[in-house]
Amino acid sequence: MSKYKLVSNKLYGSIAKLIEQSRHILTRNINQAMVYTYYEIGRMIVEGEQQGKQRAEYGRSVLKELSKKLTSRFGKGFSERNLEQMRYFYVVYSQRQISQTASAKSSKLVIKDKILPQKFQLSWSHYIMLMRIDNVDERNFYEIESLNNNWSLRELVR
Repeated sequence: MSKYKLVSNKLYGSIAKLIEQSRHILTRNINQAMVYTYYEIGRMIVEGEQQGKQRAEYGRSVLKELSKKLTSRFGKGFSERNLEQMRYFYVVYSQRQISQTASAKSSKLVIKDKILPQKFQLSWSHYIMLMRIDNVDERNFYEIESLNNNWSLRELVR
């Protein structure tokens, strides 16, 4: 009898399932941390660099310089376009932040000494797609459907 046959299929199946579940949880947590980070970057751009105003020339200069510095230090992912999307993400979703109910504020996430409500449960790609929807009710509907039905980005787009 081969030494590999000693491991039962049931034991192997249980361990494989645990590993897959753990990987899924890790991926979801990494994605959520990225989305919160992008939200916070958007806030910092809007509130810190632009003092909450949409000044086009100043904003373009800030994003161009910021993109160069961040890309130099952290690699790709911080193009001017991506920074614009992060800024827009903050603008769009900060409105929802204001209208959240007290019950939704009970679960918190801490990033750099800031406590944020856990409201971003989809991937960054999902939010990029959702931000294209101008109607707030429609956007909320698709966000809820994506969460409840565990839609992939492809399913959301469809």
